[in-house]
Amino acid sequence: MKELVGVIAKALVKNPDEVSVSEVTDANANTTIYSLHVSSEDMGKVIGKQGRIAKAMRTVVKAAAIRENKKVMVEII
Repeated sequence: MKELVGVIAKALVKNPDEVSVSEVTDANANTTIYSLHVSSEDMGKVIGKQGRIAKAMRTVVKAAAIRENKKVMVEII
């Protein structure tokens, strides 16, 4: 999952070297949170107009997580 978020983000941004993804697992809520870090100039490209790209990225990751019976969240920082 972490690699999926990274690949999608690197395809969108101008500076793919500055993309990093961190993973935090919450055992109590059975949820995994992926934090996507991009440079400030690439933030708009990852979020998209009215958040459409960010929403699409979250949808793809959640769909992949459902196949593994997991709950995930993607945060863009």
